Amino acid sequence: MGQSTEIPQDNCSELRADSADSPVCEILCIHSDLIDSVRKKLIPSEQVHPLAELFKTLGDPTRVRIMDALAKNEFCVCDLAELLGLSQSATSHQLRVLRNNRLVKYRREGKMVYYSLDDNHVLALYREGLEHILEGRV
Repeated sequence: MGQSTEIPQDNCSELRADSADSPVCEILCIHSDLIDSVRKKLIPSEQVHPLAELFKTLGDPTRVRIMDALAKNEFCVCDLAELLGLSQSATSHQLRVLRNNRLVKYRREGKMVYYSLDDNHVLALYREGLEHILEGRV
């Protein structure tokens, strides 16, 4: 979460006269010390694209439904398709996308293939996202 701290105003100049309830600064004010300290902590540019791809993958409702089911139990493709009311082909396609982004993994048991969430980080990501949207709702 972002931190709110008192920052000395470095470079400030009048920008425009928006209404007081506008969510945009009314003056242009660059806080150089803050920018310099945070710039050193930003994720490297080579990590930005994979992280954006991860969130893009989670932006599909069908994949979210699959993640929801797998957060509760391991499933074979047949059972997962039946549970979600999808074809096996559609389910396999979405599982492949999730697998390519390391969100799910599979194990083979004889002729059956069982899917689960890849690791505890994925489960935590799912749970935190769900908790965030449910926050403040009774």
